[in-house]
Amino acid sequence: MSSVPVAIAGLGAIGRVVARRLATGIPGLRLSAVAARDRAKAQAWLDAEQIAVPLVELDTLPQHCNLAVECAPAAALDAICRPMLAAGKRVMVLSVGALLPRADLIELAASGGGQIIVPTGALLGLDAVTAAAEGNIHSVRMITRKPPNGLAGAPYLVEHDISVVGLNAAKRVFAGSARAAAQGFPANVNVVAALALAGIGPDRTEIEIWADPALTRNCHTIEVESDSARLSFSIENVPSENPKTGRITALSVVAALRKLHAPIRIGT
Repeated sequence: MSSVPVAIAGLGAIGRVVARRLATGIPGLRLSAVAARDRAKAQAWLDAEQIAVPLVELDTLPQHCNLAVECAPAAALDAICRPMLAAGKRVMVLSVGALLPRADLIELAASGGGQIIVPTGALLGLDAVTAAAEGNIHSVRMITRKPPNGLAGAPYLVEHDISVVGLNAAKRVFAGSARAAAQGFPANVNVVAALALAGIGPDRTEIEIWADPALTRNCHTIEVESDSARLSFSIENVPSENPKTGRITALSVVAALRKLHAPIRIGT
């Protein structure tokens, strides 16, 4: 079986883990290209890791791969997805929050024969929520608690002049819909966007966000009421070198890639 060429768009904390795993070897796949904003820094890292693949521009990704893994800032989502989907190819999206206001990308995937893949990321239970959505889900509620430095600089906090510096107790900084949360915290709560897409949508999915100085991990608690099951689950993610992202996010991408050609596939 020939290997499927995979490109990585973005070579930060997540992209580097995925690049290493692909370079080491995932059956049925091969790393074929990398796109990065800072080309000199990316090339230096590739050379240090002895990974010999071309550095390319985002609009040329379809010429180098059949699947692109988006590991970039949310602002780059359109530039990564649009060329790939227009060419009828696949994109694995991590900036799920940026996908919510871009229904046109989903329409482009449908019309052009492409596909958007959203990995589980830092959240558990998406398989169960997806299954429950085949019936009737009554409500989805999520509470996210993060160390303050994992929320610092979020547009919502800046806009509303909310400080998370020097906290000595937990502080609720947001309560509202998944859609509003994804807009106000584009680098912080992609988990709730994925939860919303799996379940009852971004306007009916509710979330609270807390900055908690007592924490060293990113913590999420989810409650789902449906006609098939009541779901209650929580997860505590160890932050990566980027405090806004958990280590498990990159591993989830690797697991999703491995599933593509695995002889046995576990999960929906």
